[in-house]
Amino acid sequence: QVHLVESGGGSVQGGGSLRISCVASGYAYDFDCMGWVRQAPGKEREGVATLESDGTITYADSVEGRFTASLDNAKNTLYLEMNSLESEDTAVYYCVAGEDGCMPWQYWGQGAQVTVSS
Repeated sequence: QVHLVESGGGSVQGGGSLRISCVASGYAYDFDCMGWVRQAPGKEREGVATLESDGTITYADSVEGRFTASLDNAKNTLYLEMNSLESEDTAVYYCVAGEDGCMPWQYWGQGAQVTVSS
């Protein structure tokens, strides 16, 4: 069974930085797509970044220029480096993956809480 486990969440002051990671296991083939999705209380889920198998990385407008997603194939680990964090970035961040395209996502991690204080 595929498992995605996030880590690295925490609290940071506005303007600060944080790096979260996701370790994938239990899969036989490379994912077609991986990404990060976040959900804040009272808000709909928002796709943060998607990484396609051809190397294309797409970011949400709200994080473009501030967040950087990357994949370490050797470690089966997906990262999200977040800079210039704002209070609006406070959310639970989910690592997601798909074996048949990007949407809808087939596999979800349990989430990492990121809290940005003012």
